[in-house]
Amino acid sequence: MQDDLTTRILRDPNYQELKSTRSRFGWWLAGAMMIVYYGFILLVAFDKTFLLTRLGAGVTTIGMPLGLGVIVFTVVITGIYVHRANGRYDALTALIAKKART
Repeated sequence: MQDDLTTRILRDPNYQELKSTRSRFGWWLAGAMMIVYYGFILLVAFDKTFLLTRLGAGVTTIGMPLGLGVIVFTVVITGIYVHRANGRYDALTALIAKKART
C-alpha cells in the first residue's frame, strides 16, 4: 500500500511541477547569493584600497555598507523564498496531499 501511494505521488504532475520549480528557484537564489558573497570576498582579497575608501569626512569606508549590503541581501532573498514557499509551494503540496488521500 505504501509503495502504491509513493508511486502515485511521484507520478503526480503537480509533484513534478513542485519539484522542478522549487529546485530551479533554489538554485537561482543560491547562485545569486554566491555571486554577492564571493564578489565581496574577492573585493576583500584583491581590492582592499577600494574598500578602504572613506565616505565623507567620517570613519565609514565603502566596505562597511557593502558588507551590510551582503547581510541585507541574505535576509531579503530568504524572505523571497519564504514568501514563495508559503504561497505557491504550500498550495501545490496541499493539492498533492489531497490527491494522494483519494
